[in-house]
Amino acid sequence: MSETKPQPRVIMFTTPTCSFCNAAKNYFRQKGIKFKDVDVSKDPAAARDMVRRSGQQGVPVIDIGGKIVVGFDRPNIDRLPDIK
Repeated sequence: MSETKPQPRVIMFTTPTCSFCNAAKNYFRQKGIKFKDVDVSKDPAAARDMVRRSGQQGVPVIDIGGKIVVGFDRPNIDRLPDIK
């Protein structure tokens, strides 16, 4: 009997016009990874939170269980042990 760990909380800071954001969302959906999508173009407080977490103003910024991935960096995302 194998134990499955719960998926870490995933928050994706995006904008609707960002092609890398849409690619990241599609990738996560294909892998069955649940995520909260935060549109920083409509939420200035969320945009400030994103910059505070990452030091970056560009999107996407993905928070996976407290680990920050800037951009749609698929190899870096796949290396995170809790996300598979």
